[in-house]
Amino acid sequence: MARHNRRSFLQLTGTVIGAATLGAGTATATTSDSRFFINLRDVDRSEVPDDVEIIHDLSQADVLVARGDQERVNGTTVADRVINRGDDRTGAVKSRSGPTIDGKGSSHNHDGAPKNSEFQWDKRVQDVSNELTDKPGGGKSIHDTTTGAGTRVAVVDSGVYDGHPDLAGVVNDELSENLSEDDYDWRPNGAGDHGTHVAGIIAATNSNDGPGGGVLGTAPDTEIVSYRMFSGEEGKQGDGYAGWVKAAEAGCDAINYSVGFPAPYVYPDDYPFLKEELRIAEQVAAYVRSQGTVIVNSAGNDGLDMTPESTLSLPTEADGVFGVSSTGPIGYGWGGKHSDNEAKWLTGNRLEEPTATPAFYTNYGSAVDVSASGGNADLEALSSNPDAANDLVYSTVYETEGDELSPAYGWKAGTSMAAPQVSGAVALVRSLRPDTSVEEVESLIQETASSAPGGETYHGAGHLDLQQLVRTADTRGRGRGGGN
Repeated sequence: MARHNRRSFLQLTGTVIGAATLGAGTATATTSDSRFFINLRDVDRSEVPDDVEIIHDLSQADVLVARGDQERVNGTTVADRVINRGDDRTGAVKSRSGPTIDGKGSSHNHDGAPKNSEFQWDKRVQDVSNELTDKPGGGKSIHDTTTGAGTRVAVVDSGVYDGHPDLAGVVNDELSENLSEDDYDWRPNGAGDHGTHVAGIIAATNSNDGPGGGVLGTAPDTEIVSYRMFSGEEGKQGDGYAGWVKAAEAGCDAINYSVGFPAPYVYPDDYPFLKEELRIAEQVAAYVRSQGTVIVNSAGNDGLDMTPESTLSLPTEADGVFGVSSTGPIGYGWGGKHSDNEAKWLTGNRLEEPTATPAFYTNYGSAVDVSASGGNADLEALSSNPDAANDLVYSTVYETEGDELSPAYGWKAGTSMAAPQVSGAVALVRSLRPDTSVEEVESLIQETASSAPGGETYHGAGHLDLQQLVRTADTRGRGRGGGN
């Protein structure tokens, strides 16, 4: 099947699939309204001028997010950067709308319109639950051992729409917070449904009682805390780091941060500020880890070799950040002789590429700790065959009509979708072994990861293997007197 470079991909999808586009995020080269970071390891707090406004006090990590005249601060400062989700480059692919929550969708085969869970190849291949329809009652599943109960995951993103039936009761509205400088709450405010899609991958409950059913997350009994860092299409890195610190102090087991600087803002020779940005990220990450919270980050969607000698992809390459690359199938439920039979969508000779194949867009290299399902695409097919979107990741979204939001489902692809697979896995581990350290959780995920096409370059320690992970965590937890 055809492969295309990023430029040709954008030319194809820009006119074919017309929904919001969100992926790992993109940073502009501009500064953020005179906002900047002050590194307290180089600046005495008492010497910060009184007319410099402190937006976020992250002194736990020796960092301040400030506004004012940066030149008046003697010592190390670096501009707070804008992350723009209105740019066409923000996603690996353009989003595609799916059925509404009432189950209205086109018929795909002899048994009528598909159930929403039939599109969830990412959960089916991991045997997350026998609620999924490919093998009901077919042996023990992940959720027979744990559903993530007793855990908490922060989604630092564009906000989470909790009006979706599969996210009802999932979001902690007391801890959730708007970290941007607008006057609204932690729910989406102009940056689209990226955070809602991510939250569904982690914790959707399959509670929609419409004819199409719902979708199911990796850890449906975990609690989501929504920290909104985007106001309109723009977010600021400093607001994201404030979310990291708040999440750690709220006792979150994991932070899902599907945000980062893409090319060209990865070349320190061209953009020297990246080296100071790296210091800030590492200081905040070190504090967060000291509080017991795992930081899970999307590796980026530029097909970039992340080698420290020539690139600096932030925050993935910062010490203390767990980087996740993306994989996906080609041919899920389309283009083959079994495309009319959902029971065979993950079997037989129908898949041109298996689900652990590196996605065409994913960043790779030494900063990748593991890979996970983020979606893939045959770009020629995607431009002409609606069913080719099945290779993307299907989750909770919303539709907008005026000021009103209504729940729906849709497809996205990117390392943004791979990271929450791992954040959900952290919740599963911590539900079985609550006292496991950050280092132990990360090691468990890496030790139990499976081999996959492309090897270490694309997968780090390997491809996320929930079955082996949960089995190992459960066994070790029971050995220490834990477990469910």
